[in-house]
Order: sequence, then structure tokens, then C-alpha cells
Amino acid sequence: MNSPKEIANNYIAIGKGKVNTPVAKMFILGILAGIFIAFGGVASTAAAVSIPLASVGKFLGACIFPGGLTMVLLAGSELFTGNCLLVIPLCKKEITLGGMLKNWVVVYLGNMVGGIGVAAICVFSHQAGLFNNGLAASMISTAAGKVSLSFGDAFLRGIACNFLVCIAVWISFAAKQVSSKIIGLFFPIMMFVLCGFEHSVANMYYIAAGIFAKGNAAYLEAATAAGADVSGLTWGAMFTKNLLPVTLGNIIGGAVLVGLAYWFVYLKDD
Repeated sequence: MNSPKEIANNYIAIGKGKVNTPVAKMFILGILAGIFIAFGGVASTAAAVSIPLASVGKFLGACIFPGGLTMVLLAGSELFTGNCLLVIPLCKKEITLGGMLKNWVVVYLGNMVGGIGVAAICVFSHQAGLFNNGLAASMISTAAGKVSLSFGDAFLRGIACNFLVCIAVWISFAAKQVSSKIIGLFFPIMMFVLCGFEHSVANMYYIAAGIFAKGNAAYLEAATAAGADVSGLTWGAMFTKNLLPVTLGNIIGGAVLVGLAYWFVYLKDD
């Protein structure tokens, strides 16, 4: 396996490659990552929704969600939250601030297209009607809960989430075999889902799916019967009440707590 110092050095070349990718390709790779993470979310919810004991259902869903990041890292794509590690080559002056920000913006928008696209497919194909509309009710309830968080709660949960996500990415770079990469990334991702932390790219799917499902009368009836309060579930709330604070938190958790920390420890004096 690669040592932490080797990972830090290797990521300089990885980061340069990410920043120098043509914008059109970068955007498409961002769409693919959004799709991968969204499908992880779909499967996670579908597995958990019919488990009577909430903690068991949450654990089962958390064990399935890492499949999303597995696809991101092994199939080839660009994920905004993982790319917060671009601060490493930035601090080594191998990339520019403008290049890093361009990557973040293009990839973020691509991730959003992929996540919202999967949400639309799942709802409008009536896949959300699984389990007697139970899946749709869970989609709506989850989305409503995410937009009801305070700014501070969403921000802090975003920090915790992307600390774990970037650690998962970091661990995957330690491994030299596919099986080792999957095992290495599994536990940090499982932990963030189980703990209920907030991931901006996953939320692009989760909240969009809830908004789309809310527009179906049968789905909305199932959700309200389950006790969901959908009064605040809007596109505006998705961006201002959740994605804004969560994204800021994700940047702190990934870029500062992981990227800057490992740059300082392993690369600063090189």
C-alpha cells in the first residue's frame, strides 16, 4: 500500500490532471459522479424503507450507500466533495486558485445535473411507488427534513460529512488493488450515512427526489399520512436552506481538515 506521504505526493499529479481536464469532459465526468452518488442514495433508501426498526434500517442503508463512491472512484468521474482535496496541489503551487475554482464549479454543476436527473427518472418512472408508495413517502420525508435544518446544523453536518468522505478517498489512494480500495472507502462512508451527516452532492438527489415526488398526489398523501411536513419543501429551500450551508461545510471538512492538514504534515517542508 502507499504510505500517507506517498498519497500526498501522488495526489499532486492527480490534482493537476483534474484541473487540466477540458471543461466539457470535466462536466460530463461530473454528471457521471452525480448519477453514481444518486443511485447509491436510491438503493440506500429502498433497502431501509421497509425495515420496522429505524436504527436497523439506517444501518442497512448506510452499508449500501458506499457503492456510490465505489463507482465514482473506480469507474472514472469527478465528484465535487472529493475534489476539495485539490488544495493539496494548490498549496504546492502546482495548480492555480482559478484552476481549482473552475474545477469545483464545473464539477458541482455536473454533479447537480446527474443527481437531479436520477431523481426525475426514479419519480416519473414510478419507481418511487415501491412498497405501496412507501419509498416515495421516505423520499419526501427525507427531503423535508433536510430543508428544515438550521443553517448552523447543516453547516456543521457538512463539515463532518466531507471530513469522512475525503478520508475515504484518501484511504482508497493508499490501496493498490481494487478490493482493497473498496474495503478502505467503505467504513468512512458508512459512518457518515449512519450518523446522518450532510453531503451536498447526495442532497442534490435526495431533495430533488422529494420535490418531484411531492408533485404526485398519491405520493404526497402517503408522505403526509406518515407525518411529513412538506410546507417548506421547495426548490428555493433546497438551495438556500440546505445546499448553501452544506456545501460550505463540505469545503471546510474536506479542503481544510483533510487537504490542508495532510499538506502541512507531509508536503509543507518539501
